[in-house]
Amino acid sequence: MRRVIRAITAAALLAAGSIATFVVAGPAHADTQICEQFGTTTIGGRYVVMNNRWGTSAEQCINVTDSGFAITRQQGVGNTSGAPVSYPAVYLGCHYANCSPGSNLPMQVSSISSANSSVGYTYVSGATYDAAFDIWLDPSARRDGVNAMEIMIWFNRQGSIQPIGSAVGNTTIGGRTWQVWQGSNGANNVISYVAPSAITGWSFSVLDFINDVKNRGAITNAWYLTSIQAGFEPWIGGAGLAVTNFSATVNGGGTTPPTTPTTPPTTPPTGGTSACRVTYAADSWSNGYVANVTVANTGSGAINGWTLGFTLPAGQAITNSWNATLSGTSGALTARNVAFNGSIPAGGSTSFGFQGTYSGGFATPSTFTLNGAACTRA
Repeated sequence: MRRVIRAITAAALLAAGSIATFVVAGPAHADTQICEQFGTTTIGGRYVVMNNRWGTSAEQCINVTDSGFAITRQQGVGNTSGAPVSYPAVYLGCHYANCSPGSNLPMQVSSISSANSSVGYTYVSGATYDAAFDIWLDPSARRDGVNAMEIMIWFNRQGSIQPIGSAVGNTTIGGRTWQVWQGSNGANNVISYVAPSAITGWSFSVLDFINDVKNRGAITNAWYLTSIQAGFEPWIGGAGLAVTNFSATVNGGGTTPPTTPTTPPTTPPTGGTSACRVTYAADSWSNGYVANVTVANTGSGAINGWTLGFTLPAGQAITNSWNATLSGTSGALTARNVAFNGSIPAGGSTSFGFQGTYSGGFATPSTFTLNGAACTRA
């Protein structure tokens, strides 16, 4: 397999200008054809179908039905070690300020009581593509631009392509086994769930995937679900690929879990010498970044309660965080454990993360202290 650096729809549209322009048609009737590069229409009075040919100047046409669409013409040829040529899709929610009729998205994750979807796909042979079900989330209730987190569910893939990033393991969601990939395309983070064999149709809980991503520390309950999408990413060929049916419903009424008090430090390292190692991994883009901080206990005894001190470089500010309680948003900060990660055994580690903005060049903190003692950098 070759590594694919997949430029997502949002990032690709930005390449053409600061604002994406859509050609919006009226509600679709059976056999409505769209060949405009970013042409869209609505179906069922509830969903938007988009042609979304962003990675090629070659023509692409889709035939829109009452419940989905089919690719009827796709002449673009993409590099299988690079990005696909398009992402024709049907969606609920908001995509680049084009919101589906009557949508209740964006909705904060903590407010969602259920989020369910059903989708059916038709596949073809002799083409290179993935069948992608996209779930988009952002720290703010934005209806335009690039969202910070993309969840991709690969129902099928054909050819020498693979998700962004690298494989990090396997998991079971909705009674199915998935290979999990994590990475960043430079504009947003991506977590992909790849089916071991083609899935032609499935009704499932979107919230199950959102909760898995939340458990991985990539988002929090304070984030917003902005859209649910089903479509294809073709690299070569693809005429005949179809989403035969699509439906999605997001219901409110959820509640934010009660805040759990943090555990105060009780066993700090002694003598002021280093008994910890910090790994700081950051992905940055034009004016934002996401950082993951891993704190390893290199001492001989357990650490029961921890406070990590560090200073953000000038121009940086934190907008949200997870798996730790931060003392502020810029300058000199402390991150304290939450209830479930307060104990770090000897030789063990824990991690937390945050998202932020920056101006000027991007830099990382130079020093870290754990409970007052200096840590080494990995």
